Amino acid sequence: MGVLAAAIFAGQMLNFTVAGGTSGHLMGAAIATILLGPWAAVIVLTTVVGVQALIFQDGGLLALGANIFNMGIIGVAVSYFVYRSFLKLSKGKRWGIFAGGSLAAWFSIVIAALAAALELALSGISPANIAVPAMGGVHMLIGVGEGLITVGALAFLYAARRDLLHVGEAAPEGGKAVWVGGLVIAVLLAVLSPLASAHPDGLEWVAGQQGFLDAAQTPLYNVIPDYIFPGITNGAFATIIAGIVGVAIVFGVALGVAFLRRKKSS
Repeated sequence: MGVLAAAIFAGQMLNFTVAGGTSGHLMGAAIATILLGPWAAVIVLTTVVGVQALIFQDGGLLALGANIFNMGIIGVAVSYFVYRSFLKLSKGKRWGIFAGGSLAAWFSIVIAALAAALELALSGISPANIAVPAMGGVHMLIGVGEGLITVGALAFLYAARRDLLHVGEAAPEGGKAVWVGGLVIAVLLAVLSPLASAHPDGLEWVAGQQGFLDAAQTPLYNVIPDYIFPGITNGAFATIIAGIVGVAIVFGVALGVAFLRRKKSS
């Protein structure tokens, strides 16, 4: 849980460009659900989104509940339903893992985006007939990127650590290699974060296009705003340090919660 939360946090810093001058980033609900199951995945996504809002002023405090609901609950629930359905259809064959993983990732992005659009409409920010098609359209494209990233991760794990995918319901084995390898990947993603697309993400792009971007409020406080570590003049280096600090914080929080859950259950 700790390693995966850290990797998802770092992966979300790497926006990728999609058509129309916008960008998307990994949400991670599908890969977390596939590897950990739905309940632990909810905790992982909640940890990531919570640290982003509290430490990095990303997402906002007032929207924190909605963001956790959309990504950590809706995203995980959709991922679980789609992936398990494909596993049953394929009877555990390899194509079911990859097809189910890619579609689980795509649907998790699109359905979470539609939920955000409905929340924008209910809050009076943007009418549903504008917010729903705008958010749905751009996130259908972003979902393709999410699906490709998820399939790539599943292919790597299928070749290296098939037990982590619970193929045949075998209990996954632990080991330092999983910890070290996962943390190395998370840190490498943080180091690559300055290469992220400069285009606005899907929600920000829709907000700009539909004229409600100015409705966003300024943060109540700043710790490491916009993933720029304070006191460092070089922008790229400040982003890398902020990413590494974030990886460490998210890893520690998720690991602590996981140990508390294990202690309570035992």
